[in-house]
Amino acid sequence: MPRLDELEVYELAMEYEDQPAEAVLGWALATFGDRLALAWSGQVEDMVLLDLAWRIDPRVRVWTADTGRLPPETYALMDRVYERYGLRIEVGFPERAEVEAMLARYGANLMYREVPLRILCCELRKVRPLVRALSQLDAWITGLRREQWASRHNIKKIEVDHDHGQIVKVNPLADWSEEEVWAYIRAHDVPYHALYDQGYTSIGCQPCTRAVAPGEDPRAGRWWWEKDAPKECGMHCAIETGGFEKIMEAVLAQAAVRRGQG
Repeated sequence: MPRLDELEVYELAMEYEDQPAEAVLGWALATFGDRLALAWSGQVEDMVLLDLAWRIDPRVRVWTADTGRLPPETYALMDRVYERYGLRIEVGFPERAEVEAMLARYGANLMYREVPLRILCCELRKVRPLVRALSQLDAWITGLRREQWASRHNIKKIEVDHDHGQIVKVNPLADWSEEEVWAYIRAHDVPYHALYDQGYTSIGCQPCTRAVAPGEDPRAGRWWWEKDAPKECGMHCAIETGGFEKIMEAVLAQAAVRRGQG
């Protein structure tokens, strides 16, 4: 189908702003068909969306990035998804040569040394596989919610993804609270990641995710050793300002300079 332009997407965003997640998903599935996929990483929001979308169309495509550093509980949840829904999650992998070169130069745990190296690791293991997958799609679904982090405060339920070829980005849970997410999980007995029962509130790669203490920000368990750095990996950038994209470009350029001096 032809790409939707900015005005069309803006009008759709206004039309669906007050509509429930089911309506947003129904529109996306009907509009884009198999040129649409849900980006899945095992977050509780992803499981809500998977369940909602599967109820509308059991053929919904679900995609994930296997970074090579995922916790075993994530793979166990992928198996549970197949057992419950009959869906095989499509898996994308980083380029072997890129990861091998990164590890040869910086070691396996480079993410702990400095923010530029952590973002470089995220770039190779997560962002580039996503970019390759999105290049084959006209739209994608995410579990982003406005209350999750400051960089997500202004997301719309339907928007143009300027960072990924002007395709459409669909965020059906943008206005959901964490309480609403868990209420859906309980009401529909939806499978969820086992690490949530161990105090985790955000799920990522095993070396970069920890449980949080009561009262801590839900994103505090991601890259907890970093100070005053964005709690983002680069898969989701600020749509209107490109703010995180600029930060990522700056730190990657800094890393490149340091590589040249090494």
